[in-house]
Amino acid sequence: MTPGDFDYLRRYLHERSGLVLAAEKLYLAESRLMPVVRKHGLTSLGDLVTRIRMTPSSPIAIDTVEAMTTNETFFFRDKIPFEHFRDTMLPALTAARDRDRRLRIWCAAASSGQEPYSLAMAIKEMAASAKGGALSGFRIDILATDLSSEVLERARAGTYSQFEVQRGLPIQMLLKYFTQVGETWQVSSELRSMVQFRTLNLLNDFTPLGRFDIVFCRNVLIYFDQPTKTQVLNRLAPQIAEDGYLVLGAAETVVGLTNAFKPVPDKRGLYAPNLAAQDAAVRSVVQRRAL
Repeated sequence: MTPGDFDYLRRYLHERSGLVLAAEKLYLAESRLMPVVRKHGLTSLGDLVTRIRMTPSSPIAIDTVEAMTTNETFFFRDKIPFEHFRDTMLPALTAARDRDRRLRIWCAAASSGQEPYSLAMAIKEMAASAKGGALSGFRIDILATDLSSEVLERARAGTYSQFEVQRGLPIQMLLKYFTQVGETWQVSSELRSMVQFRTLNLLNDFTPLGRFDIVFCRNVLIYFDQPTKTQVLNRLAPQIAEDGYLVLGAAETVVGLTNAFKPVPDKRGLYAPNLAAQDAAVRSVVQRRAL
């Protein structure tokens, strides 16, 4: 692949997915895209880029974006967000929604499904605990989205290798919520029924999804440049209930990017809508339109 081809590929990926591929990451492109080259019967990365230039929305172009944006994940990744979910978010929101008895949760970068299924298990565990009465009669919807339709197909099936279930998943939960199928493990039908999967590019309009009480948007903003991070966060703000929560990854923050959210004190990675800042932004827009 020539330097010109690589520059085009970098621009194309940024435009289509927001991914910022550094100039020194040619090795990453080679390792992730050679399987796409072989799948489509091509001979080189240069041929791949030529095909994308000719038909930027073709199946081969879609496969290229998905190959570069598919990221590794595992069950109960980082643990702390799930502790916040159990100890802070669910208690506060179930109390606040005592009348409607409904919660909506969005996993905005679900990959192969470990995060939404981890949340489903956490809900089941809480419902079975001494504090589980707070969830009685609640309808809890989990929407899981990702750019890659291929990994979402895996997520819907809920089938994982021995290696995958050993990463972060307590043995008691494995035995309780999974069934062994040959050399793989499948999530129970009960858990799978709790999660709806949908293909979605965070660069596109997501207002039709409606409002959510909790949004998990972890370990995806790190791949965007500064303006794209700000844009995504500002578009997320109206999608979250005024007393809802945004959960980011350990290496992500809203600080210096937007005033639409504020950190929840002493809760790393957890943010709440900054209503004062959002109201000020709305007033500013109204005033500009009136001029």
